[in-house]
Amino acid sequence: MNRIFLTLSIVSNVGLAVAFGFGLSIGDPSQADAILRRSVSLHLLTALGAALLALLVHAVALTYFMGTGRWIEETCEAYRLGPDPRAQNIRLKYRAIPGMIVCILLIMTTGAFGAMSDPGAERSASWSSQIHFLLACVTLGGNVLSSWLEWSAIADNGRLVDSVVQEVKRIRASRGLDS
Repeated sequence: MNRIFLTLSIVSNVGLAVAFGFGLSIGDPSQADAILRRSVSLHLLTALGAALLALLVHAVALTYFMGTGRWIEETCEAYRLGPDPRAQNIRLKYRAIPGMIVCILLIMTTGAFGAMSDPGAERSASWSSQIHFLLACVTLGGNVLSSWLEWSAIADNGRLVDSVVQEVKRIRASRGLDS
């Protein structure tokens, strides 16, 4: 899972950075010419794709923690391993979840202010573009930080799963269950 998550998070963060760059390349929004419309469309489509991918990556991480948590819980009960592995899994999960939630909220809020600052909209607020820019900066930085925290927690959780698997193999071998 480490490599898969790392690859997905790099791609999503690069996508957010590219969308950020396209947003910076938008010229003066008061001029309604074809170049501006093309720049805004390119920024919008890239940002939508990158935002959806970033949300997907956070959902994959959450799903991973839910699945491994359930597996660790059931395995610890079946082999009487004690509550420590499950407690470690819960700590790792809750180390990553706050960043996920903040990033999800930031992505949605940044998109909402981006829609408010669309120069093609009938009622475009001039102040919303500054807020959109600030939120985009915070979202990009926060997403990179959260991705690193999630990756770190996933790596630690992977080592925890490996240790549980090794303990289960040892117990099964001592009981003569493996041939």
